[in-house]
Amino acid sequence: MQDRATPQKDAYALILEAIDSHFYKPGDRLVESELADRLGVSRTPVREALQRLETQSLLTRDGRSLIVASLDHTQMAELYVVRGTLEGLAARLAARHATPEEVAVLRDMLRADQALKNDPDALARANRRFHKQIHLASHNRFLVQQLDLVHRSMALLATTSIAAEGRGSDTLQEHGRIVEAIAAGDGEAADAALRAHISEAFVTRLRLDAAKVEAAD
Repeated sequence: MQDRATPQKDAYALILEAIDSHFYKPGDRLVESELADRLGVSRTPVREALQRLETQSLLTRDGRSLIVASLDHTQMAELYVVRGTLEGLAARLAARHATPEEVAVLRDMLRADQALKNDPDALARANRRFHKQIHLASHNRFLVQQLDLVHRSMALLATTSIAAEGRGSDTLQEHGRIVEAIAAGDGEAADAALRAHISEAFVTRLRLDAAKVEAAD
């Protein structure tokens, strides 16, 4: 998050972006006065933004301080169940409703993202754009809203599964299968491909977490 003068109405969006990009990580303490200085705004919009983020469970209390929330194993598993179900539905609807232009954009993303397979941070950002495009191609505003909430909660995971060795290439191959199913108008295949993609990401994350525990022992 860059230091710059920012309209007060953007305080919430900028703090949310900083959490989503892991500028602020789970467990980091957010101080109202420091945020106001960094954003170049008064403390009032920052206070309101922090209250909103706390209501959305993206921040939690640690005594009198607000910190970026984290997800335990059970919460993470629950989140992936919901994500897989909703993402699969989005792909199914996209296969039914996506315009040729929307399919073309997805294919353009696939081609462009090939250059990012060895850059986990860049590919993680591209991955979010790719999934968002599928959400929009579902042409269901209520589903898009729910998926936005799910993806905000994904920011509470400390790392991206794409950082695992080989996961970048696998991710792009899985994306390719999703796009081809959508382009073919095969909702069942698109749903299955996207659910499989989320499942693989979850398995990778579980392996990463298990490796951290083993290293700490």
